[in-house]
Amino acid sequence: MTETVNGTKVQRTSAGGDERPLLEIKDLQVGFTTQDGLVKAVDGINLTLYRGQSLAIVGESGSGKSTTAHAIINLLPGTGHISGGQILLDGQDLTKASKHDMEAIRGRKIGFVPQDPMSNLNPVWSIGFQVEEAIKANGIATGRKEVKKRAIEVLNQAGLADADRRLRQFPHQFSGGMRQRVLIGMGLAADPQLLIADEPTSALDVTVQRVILDHLESLTRELGTTLLFITHDLGLAAERAEQLVVMYKGKVVESGPSAEILQNPQHPYTQRLVAAAPSLASRRIQSSGSIAAAESSMQSDAGHAAGEAIDLIATAEARAEAMEAAATAPPAIIVENLTKVFKIRGSGEFTAVDEVSFEIPKGTTMALVGESGSGKSTVAKMLLKLEDATSGKIVVGGKDLASTSGRELFELRSRMQPVFQDPYGSLNPLRNIGNTISEPLSTHGYGTKATRRNRVFELLDQVSLPRTLISRYPNELSGGQRQRIAIARALALKPEIVVLDEAVSALDVLVQAQILRLLADLQSELGLTYLFITHDLAVVRVIADHVCVMQRGKIVEKATTDEVFDNPREQYTRDLLAAIPGAGIELGA
Repeated sequence: MTETVNGTKVQRTSAGGDERPLLEIKDLQVGFTTQDGLVKAVDGINLTLYRGQSLAIVGESGSGKSTTAHAIINLLPGTGHISGGQILLDGQDLTKASKHDMEAIRGRKIGFVPQDPMSNLNPVWSIGFQVEEAIKANGIATGRKEVKKRAIEVLNQAGLADADRRLRQFPHQFSGGMRQRVLIGMGLAADPQLLIADEPTSALDVTVQRVILDHLESLTRELGTTLLFITHDLGLAAERAEQLVVMYKGKVVESGPSAEILQNPQHPYTQRLVAAAPSLASRRIQSSGSIAAAESSMQSDAGHAAGEAIDLIATAEARAEAMEAAATAPPAIIVENLTKVFKIRGSGEFTAVDEVSFEIPKGTTMALVGESGSGKSTVAKMLLKLEDATSGKIVVGGKDLASTSGRELFELRSRMQPVFQDPYGSLNPLRNIGNTISEPLSTHGYGTKATRRNRVFELLDQVSLPRTLISRYPNELSGGQRQRIAIARALALKPEIVVLDEAVSALDVLVQAQILRLLADLQSELGLTYLFITHDLAVVRVIADHVCVMQRGKIVEKATTDEVFDNPREQYTRDLLAAIPGAGIELGA
């Protein structure tokens, strides 16, 4: 049966011949009460989802994607409230449901996978305790043995190996991707009718991302689970969802079959999203053979909206210039036989980093890639002296870090700044944005109060945030905005080395393109050296000069970026490249 859904004609199918929609959103309006009055975050949107259907909502940070998701389960943050419209689940209006009714619906009928793994897992409770609590709360199992058995199944289902041992560990002992997998498992534990996945794989490497999304796809196909998928990754959305909805400033600006929108976007904003997607841009760079050809390809894809795409091409061009300049420069960072062994209570020792060696020429970018838990972030922590190495050597600017302490270490940290993976955990919720960004300036005695304030304004401009945010707090910002604040803070002291741990993973494609271009410009202008840790190989193609591929604590492949992409030697590297989202999607002419 063909019907108009979300403004688009689609062929509708459902399990058992039931053609009633599972979820209907009618003229939904959500607002937040601020000192300046009511701010509309969602402004009259309409969505329809049938059983077994998958729909992705895409758009930049602050467009209303996550607010829509939280409105469905009535868990809006802060002063947020539904100010108009209906949300119908199987005909029941959730906007009028009691607190008790919503508690029964959440988990059992509607599963939810939140965006941020750290703030949604209690740091003082073991992983097993939290998974088991969710299982008991949803009435999935009752007896102690049955609950534990189901908890192990949940973690295995979400792609966590050795689940029995993992139950005894705590969130801080998991990588960001591993924590995200725990939340995905908990969201799927009760086999809900509707699963809302809000950026469910933003912290996952591409291979695990594929495993998880394959599993979600099988649920949709075999169990009739309806999937509402929220993401800033356009390639991922088009690859994994039948229908696509594009949101901009709280409104739906375009909707329809995913492949059609990707190949022939109609709205100027959608055209910008398609043009700026790194997964698509990196493929164009790879297939075009030259910067000039790639730029021409970009311009033909989205007409006047090619600006963000050109940013990515310019980034690649700046990278090539940096490689030339670095050919005769001494290494900024030398890592030799670096090893880190952790002692796990009751489980012996675990080698997280095993005899890792690499060099980063001054003024260049090296990407460290690999699956979650491969040791990438542990290498970064040892480089930043946040973890001590078990053995091996790290030399920064000719200075062995093992002999650095006190005042020397303090000065070194002014020249080497981090951007961590988790913007929620790295920003103090009690400090406003202005104080957060200016804190390193104050700590290192930079200028006067007035010059520090001017520097904060300059940094907000650089990361494309309005200056009015200076008096706001982290909980008032979107995930992408928080990540941009973290980047601004890291750049405050104009460091020589920046360690970026998944620094753009939380950003929508438009801002991601701007930040990558910004990083390239700063590198060219200031001679910065970057260690870029990421699971997103599409971004690696755009930003990195050299790539080290890590697997189970070891470096298994090391080469220039072009060599790794054009002629990968290891099967593991080939698997990572094959898993880049959108690889099989035909692009528009």
